[in-house]
Amino acid sequence: MSRVICLIEDDEIIGEALSERFEVEEMACDWFRDGQSALAAIESTKYCVIISDINLPDMNGEALFKYLLKRHAVLPPVLFITGYGSIDQAVRLLKMGGQDYLTKPFEVVELINKLRTLCPQLRRGAEAMKRLGVSPAMRGVDLALGRLAASASSVLITGETGVGKEYVARALHEDSEDAAGGKRPFIAVNCGAIPDHLQEAELFGHEKGAFTDAIRAKRGLFEQADGGTLFLDEVGDMPLAMQVKILRAIQERSIQRVGSEKSIRVDIRLIVATHRDLAQMVKDGEFREDLYYRINVVNLHIPPLRERKEDISWYAGVFLDEYRKKNGGQKISLNPGAESALLSYPWPGNIRELRNILERACVLSPSPVISAEYLFGESWQAEPDRIEEMSGETLAAYIEQCERAYIERVLAENMGRVGDTAGALGISRKTLWDKMRRLGLKDPK
Repeated sequence: MSRVICLIEDDEIIGEALSERFEVEEMACDWFRDGQSALAAIESTKYCVIISDINLPDMNGEALFKYLLKRHAVLPPVLFITGYGSIDQAVRLLKMGGQDYLTKPFEVVELINKLRTLCPQLRRGAEAMKRLGVSPAMRGVDLALGRLAASASSVLITGETGVGKEYVARALHEDSEDAAGGKRPFIAVNCGAIPDHLQEAELFGHEKGAFTDAIRAKRGLFEQADGGTLFLDEVGDMPLAMQVKILRAIQERSIQRVGSEKSIRVDIRLIVATHRDLAQMVKDGEFREDLYYRINVVNLHIPPLRERKEDISWYAGVFLDEYRKKNGGQKISLNPGAESALLSYPWPGNIRELRNILERACVLSPSPVISAEYLFGESWQAEPDRIEEMSGETLAAYIEQCERAYIERVLAENMGRVGDTAGALGISRKTLWDKMRRLGLKDPK
């Protein structure tokens, strides 16, 4: 789902001010100073909303809107900015299908609120679309996916094993489906899991009788992904001989089944991933340089979980909720000691390890409130200062520790925005500020 705004405004002061405000609000924006350049961009880019001034240097907003209506069966919401003297024209545009308008001068907050109403994907905090995490790094990746959705460029996703590379690939595929307007196939394959002698047949398919066990013709993964996305995970484990064939398939957009001389055209978006250093492999002669540059058009790096601790509690909440929905029962949560243990653990297996540990804890824990020993066993100890911090001797001290841990987690989930955090907690901003001061929590801004 696209999360990029198209802004058409010839006034440099207004355009720059809006662009900067959108950046502060974490909204991606393409700013155009005239109608023609905007129309050219709209032809190739999927926008979530179009904001257009009515008076432009090369055409007016009405002419631009009429052109868009003729060219596109489906348009994103179009919001107009107008002077007081053009209100009648703005009303006429609404009758033609425009979504809304604002009269200059207007409050930027009013525009932001309208945008978040028109496009839920632009919302932040408790209302935000959080798919990949709440850390700045993962919010940046999620924002990049919106820009890549309508592009045919190959994407290379790098990061340690278990950081969620396939999850990111699926998110990009979902955005691409929205941009294309329909369901498309998503085919994922781990290159390291296929024996070398079977890779060609698995990827490109084979004809009946091509080899001993080929009792019938079979479509390969490239064919199965036609019209959609092919995700090649751990591409660094692919043998050199197969890399040559993959390069040819990518360049020519066609494949040949094993045992056939016929070329089959395939239209795919290629996403590849690896935990290995491909640049170093190229230097060592273990990976083809031409293939490396072909797949490394756009590189998305996913940091390890230990470097984005904000995501640990968020993912824990997501996985615990998934387990509850799958298996029924009451809400599952972590006590303060368990939350502390999660934040102290180095997570060598990243998100995959986090999911597995939480699932095991859900099975073993006799209570819906999970304690640390059911996560890692009694042998694991959190950082000493954290243990001491969480070991209140009285009920009041324990409740205070629980309150602090919960507010810290909700603040992280809502990207540090106090207003959204207060809404999620069901309290006023003033009450939240008072609690933060009492508990010694710093202003996240």
